[in-house]
Amino acid sequence: MPVVHTYCSAPIAPEAREVLKSAYGRAIEAVPGKSEAWLMCLFEDDAHIYFAGDDSEPCALVDVSVFARSEVPASAWEAFTEEVTPVIYHELGVDPSRLYIRYGWTPSFGWNGANF
Repeated sequence: MPVVHTYCSAPIAPEAREVLKSAYGRAIEAVPGKSEAWLMCLFEDDAHIYFAGDDSEPCALVDVSVFARSEVPASAWEAFTEEVTPVIYHELGVDPSRLYIRYGWTPSFGWNGANF
C-alpha cells in the first residue's frame, strides 16, 4: 500500500504526471514487497511553497508512505531518492536543492472497508 503525494509550487502538466507516476512505480520496487500494482499517486500543483523563505523558484515536497510490518531499510529510501530526483528535476524544473522527499511507514493501513 504505497502512496506518493507530490506537492509542487509549479504547474504539473498531464504528461509530467504520467512520467512521474511511472518513475514512482519503478522506484517503489526498492522497498521490500512493494510494487506499482498497489501504488497510489497524488499530485498537487501550484502549491504555495516557500523554501528558505523564498518562493521565486520552483520547489516541491514528495511524501512517500508505505504499509509495512517493520521499519523500511534506509537503503530502500536512498534508492527511491536516487531514482526520482532527476525525473522531478526534468519534468517539473525543481532543482534538487529545492526538493524534500519525506518517507514514512505504518503497520496499519485501511483498504476496502478493513485494516491490514
